Amino acid sequence: MSKNVADEKIDLRGVLCPINFVKTKLKLEMMEDGQVLEVVLDDGEPMRNVPRSIKEEGHKVVEVEKIDDGYKIFVKKS
Repeated sequence: MSKNVADEKIDLRGVLCPINFVKTKLKLEMMEDGQVLEVVLDDGEPMRNVPRSIKEEGHKVVEVEKIDDGYKIFVKKS
């Protein structure tokens, strides 16, 4: 169970790169600094690319949680 409480959630299972990152970035842009976004991603390419791209944008991945069919990542907007 996650220790982070998300202010917003976005489920991107089945969404291909780079659309999943674009959707994540747009969601983060609508949020306040310091808020946490929970992003649900498929394993594989999305999990390799999206967290890296988020960090390149200056945001912080504060937690990664494995779930049945993918991962939940918690991103703190900065």
